[in-house]
Amino acid sequence: MPAEKKTETESRVVLVKRTNPRADPERSEYLFEELRELARAAGYVPVGQLTQTRFPDSRYQLGKGKIEELAELVKQRRAGKVIFYNRLSTIQLFNISEICGCQVIDKFQLILEIFAKRATTRRSKLQVELARLRYEIPRARAIVSLVKKEERAGFMGLGDYEDAYEQDLKKRITRIEEELESAGKDDESLRAFRHRKGFSLVALAGYTNAGKSTLFNAIVDESVEAQNMLFTTLVPTTRALDLGGRKALLTDTVGFIEELPHWLVDAFKSTLDEIFLSDLILLVVDVSERPDIILQKLSTSHDTLWDRIQGVPVITVLNKIDLLEESELEAVMEEIGYMAPNPVFVSAKKKIGMQELKAEITKHLPAWSFYSFSLPNSEKGMSILSWLYDEGIVHRVEYGEQISVDYEAREDIINRIKSLELGPDE
Repeated sequence: MPAEKKTETESRVVLVKRTNPRADPERSEYLFEELRELARAAGYVPVGQLTQTRFPDSRYQLGKGKIEELAELVKQRRAGKVIFYNRLSTIQLFNISEICGCQVIDKFQLILEIFAKRATTRRSKLQVELARLRYEIPRARAIVSLVKKEERAGFMGLGDYEDAYEQDLKKRITRIEEELESAGKDDESLRAFRHRKGFSLVALAGYTNAGKSTLFNAIVDESVEAQNMLFTTLVPTTRALDLGGRKALLTDTVGFIEELPHWLVDAFKSTLDEIFLSDLILLVVDVSERPDIILQKLSTSHDTLWDRIQGVPVITVLNKIDLLEESELEAVMEEIGYMAPNPVFVSAKKKIGMQELKAEITKHLPAWSFYSFSLPNSEKGMSILSWLYDEGIVHRVEYGEQISVDYEAREDIINRIKSLELGPDE
């Protein structure tokens, strides 16, 4: 799915959402705004929108009359595409595109477009291709079934579908899964190597567009892409983090979004493993949003994390405090506090709260031990001392007949030092 520049007509889209009669109107509007942001992130220009409150129609998602209204709107606004918030079946896609006379996609195809546009590495391109193939499988089955019944031959220009097409999709999925699994083993080796070298692994997680990349830049004092746009970060970025002697690596990761299907989340497993296998997670939240929206996003993030992080501590980073008065912030916290463990208040854009955040990170890193010991004042002792500087924090060194050291490091490093004391000639 190459990222191609759209013509003016191709970029003009009409957005559509069907809402269940029992849905909260404010929440429905919020989800529609998210669809607008997704469309803009994919390079589209929304030129019209249409909503309907009803239970889904099996043939058109909306009512037949509403679809005819949609077709007229597409014609009036000279739109090249219709984007539905709701997931569409193959039959619905066909029926709606026939009446509207243009391509019709749903939210999940839109997200795949964004991912394809942002994928820059071989792994991320494989992940996007895997997600696209998994999306395609049930549709291929439906289309094959229709062709066999000679009901919809030539649907969407796809020609003569056969069972072989579905088999081909499955073979391609298996091949990509094997390649990604191999890359995942390389990642596990790299994480183990980083741990052995004394690095603690810290991951940035959170709902997309919460300000993770801006926070990443503010903490590590670098500049990765941080646009006000959904899914800016698709390829994880890792940098060293200065924590006053403790060595850590901070990784910026792909954002979460509500109602992502499991096949799309699974496709990005190797990327999400950067979060799941870290020592500490910074869960970033845009605290300037309405409390009910913050709670929903926290719920989405927690649902994605809890089953897979196995007790890893989480710091809730409440970002964008510069947009709120203190009284407003207190009011928000009264409503969301129970869902925000270990809260730290920051403004990544204004670099407010960075020292407090680093102090909280240090507090929750895996425990290190203090140990005082002596080394022979010899070439071998100096070599061991050099190694100690690489593996932990040397608090004090005094040179005499022996080298006296006060030291802080991981437990396995301390144990290795003790074994050296017991057997210095080893």
